Amino acid sequence: MGDIHWEEPFCAEGSACFRLGTDEDGNAYIAVAGAEGVYVTGTREALRAMLLDIKAGKADHLL
Repeated sequence: MGDIHWEEPFCAEGSACFRLGTDEDGNAYIAVAGAEGVYVTGTREALRAMLLDIKAGKADHLL
């Protein structure tokens, strides 16, 4: 695993901030902003599917 390149945190109204990252190996990461070293990882496709399901209302919170 290479270094994780994190994007700027995303903060929605009334919810926790989270950030997305990727590494040179093509892995994707998602973490609560401020929680250093604690994250969920998987393929970009898996995390994209998870986020789309959340946006579609299949889950009521992210992390």
